[in-house]
Amino acid sequence: MNLEESHGARPRFRSRVTLIPVVALIFFSVSGGAYGLEPLTSSSGPGMAMILLIVTPLIYSVPVALFTSELGTAIPTTGGGYHWVQRAFGDFWGFQEGVLWMFTAFVDMALYPVLFADYLGQLWAPAAQGATVVARVGPLTIDLHWILAVSCFIVPLTILNVLGAKWVGDSAVILTVIALVPFVLLVMIGIPHLVGHHINPVSPMTTPHTSLVAAFGAGLWVVMWNYAGFDSVGAIAEEIERPQRVIPRALAASIVLITVAYLLPMAAAMAVPGWQSWDAGSFTSIARHLGGPWLAWAMTIGALAGAVGLFGSLLMSNSRIPFAMAEERWLPRRISRLSPRFGTPTLAIVICAGIYALFTFSTFTNLVVIDVFLTNVTLLLELGALIALRRKEPDLPRPYKIPGGWPVIALLAVPLVAVCVFAAVEQYRDSGAISITASLGAVAVSVLAFPVAKRLRGASLAKEPDPELARQPLP
Repeated sequence: MNLEESHGARPRFRSRVTLIPVVALIFFSVSGGAYGLEPLTSSSGPGMAMILLIVTPLIYSVPVALFTSELGTAIPTTGGGYHWVQRAFGDFWGFQEGVLWMFTAFVDMALYPVLFADYLGQLWAPAAQGATVVARVGPLTIDLHWILAVSCFIVPLTILNVLGAKWVGDSAVILTVIALVPFVLLVMIGIPHLVGHHINPVSPMTTPHTSLVAAFGAGLWVVMWNYAGFDSVGAIAEEIERPQRVIPRALAASIVLITVAYLLPMAAAMAVPGWQSWDAGSFTSIARHLGGPWLAWAMTIGALAGAVGLFGSLLMSNSRIPFAMAEERWLPRRISRLSPRFGTPTLAIVICAGIYALFTFSTFTNLVVIDVFLTNVTLLLELGALIALRRKEPDLPRPYKIPGGWPVIALLAVPLVAVCVFAAVEQYRDSGAISITASLGAVAVSVLAFPVAKRLRGASLAKEPDPELARQPLP
């Protein structure tokens, strides 16, 4: 669809979501609850963990939410960041934004089916990874763990996405409640325990023999990963009811919800000794210590709901990127077709889900680093698009505009760029070049793929011209 006509065009998507479901979708696109934050304390220390949870949204999430509000309401079209960057910088950079977004999804989305099956394995031993081998196909081992991840997780959530955004949004509201209730109970038990036993939840500040800078850098990747994803709402802007009004409100509400949902459980958990050895999944044992087996079971069920909500919400936003790129022939055009029955990009959804299922076979070392590095590249491209469009198209209607002019833009941009660069440098120092090299390799593949994709796109347009794409290329 022509971007210039997006404000007045008839909606292409039949299913649309309102404010509360959008908040729930953002909650799962970013967070899903405090599950997975436990290693932050053991790597950085209790005090630094709290500092990171407070400071990171201010310098990382708030800028992203603000430029997403401006760009998402000015250009409310499916594909979000892909279209923002393309409009600001042209086809090459738009292509990089889209491809790197998809690469990030490949390494990120494979986590949630595995996480879901891992939690099932805690409830039912045969479902544990490697416990029940069904077949071996070359180097791949097909076990009950993988079968459950696909059949009980990926397939149902793919069907839900095919049914439409309203189905995904309404289910996200229910899943948000299920995911957060165990943490509410944990806080209700843990905070009084802290007060009654005079436990300081921010002491010590760092792990032993660790400087403040080193402790900050050690936990930064974990926190950035848990605060990344606020821009994903831009990818589904066309499927939001009154996006110019809803997007800014939903982003503001979700930042507060997510920050509180991180801070309070992490503080309450300090009522349990042994933070030095906490790892992903430790909230279950923390809950058992504070409330007994019933709270541990509730935490496990909440984690299952969190994994379901994360995958369902992210599958919706991530599938809109190949859909948008296929509309402009960077990918096969049939990927952009909408289901005549449900009005959803069914093929884009199914292809993405299939790729994620295949990636669950792999073991991703330094996954968080690669994920956050590529995410930061796409965020910086979107920030650049905000600045470029402010200069090139000052008269573009902006239902929401970041107030304060260029000084405020600089105030938002400088810390965001600085924290992205600092995180990359600290990770390079901490674990060497392997993960950063892998991330740069993904960028190189995207750059090298562009001329091939451009040639194939030209052949496609020559064979089947599209009046929408025959317009003058964006500068």
